[in-house]
Amino acid sequence: MHEIDLDRPYIQFEHVSKAFGENAVLRDVSFDVKTGETVCILGRSGVGKSVSLHHIMGFLKPDSGRVWVAHEDITDYTENELEHIRKKVTMVFQNGALFDSLSVGENVAFPLRERGDLSESQIYEIVDGLLQMMNVGEYRDQLPSDLSTGMKRSVAIARALAAQPEAILYDEPTTMVDPLTAHLLGDLIKKLKYQLKLTSIVVTHDMALAKKVADRIVFLHEGRVVFFGTAAEMEQSDLQIVRKFLVLDSLDLGYWRNRNDSRPPLICE
Repeated sequence: MHEIDLDRPYIQFEHVSKAFGENAVLRDVSFDVKTGETVCILGRSGVGKSVSLHHIMGFLKPDSGRVWVAHEDITDYTENELEHIRKKVTMVFQNGALFDSLSVGENVAFPLRERGDLSESQIYEIVDGLLQMMNVGEYRDQLPSDLSTGMKRSVAIARALAAQPEAILYDEPTTMVDPLTAHLLGDLIKKLKYQLKLTSIVVTHDMALAKKVADRIVFLHEGRVVFFGTAAEMEQSDLQIVRKFLVLDSLDLGYWRNRNDSRPPLICE
């Protein structure tokens, strides 16, 4: 039985560093996520955002430093020891990671069947409730290939919630979707936090999403934490690299707002 330290935050990085060969991806990274809090890990591509999530799930181990998850130091955990952590913490991958050969409903039912203690009628009812919550109930019998990117993300979130986690990790939930779909996904993430009291980490390059959902923001640059605080504090920061990011982010948003393309598809179209 491993020691649980409830005085610690739910998730905590202590001076974590990670390199792949000569490429240092995380450099002395420290931050924490309190129980029930939503923290965004923000930054441009290649700064170590997704690698941080993989450490939380135990897919990667740090070269130095400690990683705490669910109030436990998981740094040296074996795969068997990580099993109970992965029941408490689930991850929504950027590509959705849905099973192509299974229907939407069967994808969401998969973790419920893995439990082995639910009847088919119970599974059906739970799946139906989750799909309705995500506004994709009418697509239950369709295959993932029939869905838009935004809808796949919604189904992936429903499947993650089927495991009844204490915490959920979102890896770039608004990447490769239009601004309207990104807005709706942000609303969904925020709603789930309050309805289900979830602890959440959202990896994103999108400041608008971070402002919408985050209690606090970790801003990574070249593998280092250069800012950790609220969105309001970040917008008032005098750090040059933070100012540059905010300016570029506003230019990206302005580009989308000024486009004259036809209306982008809704998340549930």
